Amino acid sequence: MARPSWCSPSTSSSTACSWPFEGPSGRTTRPGSWRPSATREKTFSVSPPDGALFPEGPLLAFVGPTATGKTRLAVEAALLLGGEIVSCDSMAVYKGFDIGTDKPSPAERRGVPHHLIDVAEPGSFYSAGSFRADALKALLDIWSRGRTAILVGGTGLYYRSLTRGLVSAPGRHGEIRERLSRRALARGPEGLHRILSRLDPDRAREVGPRDTLRIVRALEVRLLTGRPFSRWIRQDPAQKGVTPGLTVGLTAPKPFLYHRIERRVEEMMAAGLLDEVRRLREAGHLSGPASKAIGYGELASFLEGSLDLEEAVRRIKQRTRNLAKRQQAWFKKEEGIHWFDIQEEEWRDDALELIQRWREKAGAQP
Repeated sequence: MARPSWCSPSTSSSTACSWPFEGPSGRTTRPGSWRPSATREKTFSVSPPDGALFPEGPLLAFVGPTATGKTRLAVEAALLLGGEIVSCDSMAVYKGFDIGTDKPSPAERRGVPHHLIDVAEPGSFYSAGSFRADALKALLDIWSRGRTAILVGGTGLYYRSLTRGLVSAPGRHGEIRERLSRRALARGPEGLHRILSRLDPDRAREVGPRDTLRIVRALEVRLLTGRPFSRWIRQDPAQKGVTPGLTVGLTAPKPFLYHRIERRVEEMMAAGLLDEVRRLREAGHLSGPASKAIGYGELASFLEGSLDLEEAVRRIKQRTRNLAKRQQAWFKKEEGIHWFDIQEEEWRDDALELIQRWREKAGAQP
C-alpha cells in the first residue's frame, strides 16, 4: 500500500510520520511535542482521594433509541416513585433548541422537575465531562431531598460517562481543535480519518470516516500526548461510575420505529420547527455543536435557498432513522438493561410492574 504523502519515506512507522499540522507559532509539530498552553481545559474529576464518589440514592434509568416514548414513561415513573428527571440528551441542554430536540413541554412534564434541560447557551461547547459534572450535582441535590432520581435519554456517551466514568485524557485544547476542525471542513473528515488510521488504528476502526467530532478528539489527544487515544481508553483508570438500581430500555422493530420517527418529524414541522430554525438563524445562534442537531442544518439550508423543503424534511427523517440505529447498537452493548418492545400490547404495564417491584425492593419513597 502506498505510503501517505505526509509520512517520512525512511520508515513505515507511524511515529516517524511528519505531523501535517502547524503549531501555534506556525511550526510543524509532531505528536506529543505540542506543549499545552494555559488555555487548555483541565481534565475534570469528581472522585475524592479515597476513591468513594458519594453516598448513592435510588436511581432509575430509561434508555434506548429516539421516538420510543422514554420521556413519557419516565414521567409516569416519577409520579409513581416521587422522583425527579435528569435528562441524558446532548442536544436538550441547549437553550432555544426546543422543537427539534423534542424537549417535553410543561404539560408533558406534568409537574415533575426536570434537570439538565436548557443549561447551555447556543454556540457553547457542552461535553460528556460537562454532563457528568452537572448530572452528579443534580443527583446529589435530588437525593438530599429524599427523592428518587430518574435518568432518561438516548445519548449513549453521556450515559456511559455517568455510569462508568471518563478516562482522564487531556481536556480540549481550543487551538489544536480549531486547526483540525478547519482542515476537516476544508477537505472533508475522511482525510483526517486516514491519518488517524496510521496514528491510532484501533480508534480509527471504532470511529466512522465521517465522524468529525470523534476523529478530531482522537487526533487532539494523540497530538497533545504522543499516546493513542485508544490506549488511554484501555489502560487509564476511569472515574468511579454511578450504577442505576434499574435500567429500562425501550425498543421496537425497525419498520414500526421508523414509522414513528417519520410521524414525529411531521409533527415537529407542524409545531413550528421551521420558524424555530428561522429565529435561531436570525439571532446568529446556528453555530457550534448545537447547530448539528438533526433538523436545524437541513432547514437552515432551505432558508438559504440551497435545498427545497421536501428534500430537507426527507433528510431529517433519514438522519433520525440513522440516529435510532446508532442508539440501538450502542445500548445493546450495555449490560443490565431490561428491554421492552413498545410494539407489544402490554409492554407499558409490564415495565411499570417491574419498576414497582424495584421500588419495593429498593425502598424508594413516593
